[in-house]
Amino acid sequence: MKKLVFITATVALIASGAVAQQADGTNAATGMVGGAATGAIIGGPIGAGVGAVVGATLGGALTPPPPEVVTYVQQQPAPPSVVVQQPIAVGKPVPETVMLTPVPQNPTYAYAVVNEQRVIVEPKSRTVVQVIN
Repeated sequence: MKKLVFITATVALIASGAVAQQADGTNAATGMVGGAATGAIIGGPIGAGVGAVVGATLGGALTPPPPEVVTYVQQQPAPPSVVVQQPIAVGKPVPETVMLTPVPQNPTYAYAVVNEQRVIVEPKSRTVVQVIN
């Protein structure tokens, strides 16, 4: 019975958090899905619920880079592409083997070319905040 109550409460939190986060254009949905998948692997259905809430919170905290950062990254000569096995996606960290190039005008961001894609990264956490196509 406790599990059912917990799961119901978790689903309610997920639904309200996802709507609130998506309304301001952040990446809560991506964080929620990733968190749920990771939580399910580690803790089963209850872990999925908890992971979704945590993932939505963290995904919603990502700040997309301002247009001038995107333009700067697009205009720079491409550094050598690094090939990694995992998919590169917003909200996911890039491996430590990926060399990040800082954005001089805005040190909050750095960039790299990973799997032939330019990515803008938050350098402290190495989290991808935008993939440029």
